[in-house]
Amino acid sequence: MTDARKALGQVVFVGAGPGSIDHLTMGACRALTQAEVVIHDRLVGPEILELIPPSATRIEAGKEGFGPSTPQSAINGMIVGHAGAGKRVVRLKSGDSGIFGRLDEEIEALDEAGIPWRIVPGLTTAAAAAATIGQSLTKRGRNAALRIVTGHDMAGFAEQDWRGLARAGEVAAIYMGKKSARFIQGRLMMHGASPETPVTVVENASRADERIVAATLVTLADAVAGLTGPAIVLYGLAPRRAAAALPLLKEATA
Repeated sequence: MTDARKALGQVVFVGAGPGSIDHLTMGACRALTQAEVVIHDRLVGPEILELIPPSATRIEAGKEGFGPSTPQSAINGMIVGHAGAGKRVVRLKSGDSGIFGRLDEEIEALDEAGIPWRIVPGLTTAAAAAATIGQSLTKRGRNAALRIVTGHDMAGFAEQDWRGLARAGEVAAIYMGKKSARFIQGRLMMHGASPETPVTVVENASRADERIVAATLVTLADAVAGLTGPAIVLYGLAPRRAAAALPLLKEATA
């Protein structure tokens, strides 16, 4: 092994979960406490950021849909630069790194630079949000598949298999669907989805300020209108538990 190779650091891609420190894995915790540089997303919970050693360099590299964002090329450059200087780098992403996290682009940049890396998976927001409302994401006799889709991509509002999603019993976790709610609503109803299909919106999933909005497809756009935090749309699912047992805000109009 050459001296140059020995001088390289390592990058660990860590999924931080949806926000609460309770959802952080032991592997993620170990990686954080050993980090010399942590490059983190905007949505990582503050309790998790407190686990970063005081001696470590902490860099926020946030992205916001339709808002101010750190360019991906700049993030790639930061990761490669610090690891190339021999540092132990943690790339800390909210949720799971492999779900709408631009993971492949960052791995490709590291492979091109010859820098070693590994992945510590995290709990994705859909799982935490479904648990909050007392529902399973798959159910025998209801849905044999779960769709994980995005509300928008680099080109704008994202097109999906609307006809397939519109079938009765379908369940989908729609990430980044708040701003595209009316678009999603229109596309699904246009392809035959029932206006009364249950939809639950979970804002700030797993955090202290979590909010649950029970709606139907026809009221989806109104349901998200007053939400300001990150939200996931659980299409085809309604809260199972009694409303009194949940911080349930039925803000959608019937």
